[in-house]
Amino acid sequence: MNKPTNLIFIFFFLLFLQVFILNNILFFGYINPYLYIAFVFLYPLKENRIPFLFYSFLLGLFVDFFSDSGGIQAFSILSIAYIRLFFIKLYFRKLTTDYPFFNLKSESFGKVFNYAVTLTLIHHLIYFSFANFSFQNFSNVLLNVLYSSIFTLTLYFLGTYIFMKSE
Repeated sequence: MNKPTNLIFIFFFLLFLQVFILNNILFFGYINPYLYIAFVFLYPLKENRIPFLFYSFLLGLFVDFFSDSGGIQAFSILSIAYIRLFFIKLYFRKLTTDYPFFNLKSESFGKVFNYAVTLTLIHHLIYFSFANFSFQNFSNVLLNVLYSSIFTLTLYFLGTYIFMKSE
C-alpha cells in the first residue's frame, strides 16, 4: 500500500473505530479512550504541515459530529497537531533537515512514550476542560484526564505493538 492510501486508511480506520466502538465504551462513568488522536502521532513529518492540520481538524470535526460534542474534539486535536513539531524537536532532538528520514518506529521506546504521553495529556486536558467548563469540577477534570489518558495510551501502545509485529 502506498503512503497516501495508507494515510487515508488510517484516517478512516481511526474515525470508525472511535465513533462506532470507542465512544460506546465508558468505564466507571468517566473513563473513555480517545484513540483517534493516534493520527497525529502516525502522520509523517515529511508531508506538508497545512494539509496535516486540515486533516486533523477534519478528523476531530467528524468525531464531533458523531459524538455531538460541539467542536471540542476538533479544537483539541488541532491543538496537539499544531504543537506536535515542538515536542518532536524537544524529545527526539530532530532538526528540519532530519524530517524526511524521521520515523517513530526507529526511535527508542522511552522517547516515543514521552512524546505520546505528553500529547495525550495535553489533548485530554483541553478536551475535558472545555467539556466541563467549570472550576468547581476541576478534580473531576483531572480524574478524567488521568484515567482516560491511561486507557488511551494503553490501547495505542498495544495496537502499535500488535501492528508492528505483523509488519
